[in-house]
Amino acid sequence: MERWQNKVAVVTGASSGIGAAVVKDLVNAGLIVVGLARRVQRVEELKEQVAKGKKENLHARQCDVSNEDSVNEAFDWIEKNLGGIDILVNNAGIFRQGNLTELDTNLVQEVLQTNVMGVVYCTKRAFKSMKERNFNGHVLIINSIVGHSVPNTSILKAPSSNMYPPSKYALTAMTEIYRQEFNSLETKVKITSISPGLVSTEIVPDMYKEMMADRILQSEDISNAVLFAISTPPHVQIHELTIKPVGEMF
Repeated sequence: MERWQNKVAVVTGASSGIGAAVVKDLVNAGLIVVGLARRVQRVEELKEQVAKGKKENLHARQCDVSNEDSVNEAFDWIEKNLGGIDILVNNAGIFRQGNLTELDTNLVQEVLQTNVMGVVYCTKRAFKSMKERNFNGHVLIINSIVGHSVPNTSILKAPSSNMYPPSKYALTAMTEIYRQEFNSLETKVKITSISPGLVSTEIVPDMYKEMMADRILQSEDISNAVLFAISTPPHVQIHELTIKPVGEMF
């Protein structure tokens, strides 16, 4: 982790769950971290949970990743005040309950805008910063196992996962697209997709949490995977990392 000391990491969806865990671990590991979220006050509160003497290395900025203007405003601030982006953790994501055949199309669009276009907007700005400074940075995408295989929720008599798996399938394809583009543009920027199984976070319906209470991941498990991926030597790239709790049904 020595190469990342005092480097700038940006984490989206930083107000809770996986994003909050990643923010805290990166700050404690010696990085300067910008936590982006709509609920910016919750990111500010994370300063009380990091090691003493490192609170000033956490910057909370309000940002709605589904809105390109909001993303550009946040990244403009980062470049002006911190010099650039060295690591990007695309974590922001939402889930809406309901059947895809019946769901309000505005809710479907919300999922796509946040889960897919949010990654597009943020990665575009982060990669531009890395390339212009000739810095071999790292882009990480918090994907999901449902971005590789769609579970049959009807067997469990559970709610439909509707547009969530398709949005994650898009991230699986985008990870490979980014890998090819980063290479063809003659950079050594890394791209990593991390695909967890069920994680105990706010977006997971309570039914799933209760059903899988003893077979569920914690946010810190995924944060540990982020630290592992960025700690690899410059010539090593973890392209896809799948993490499941022992005994998971899916």
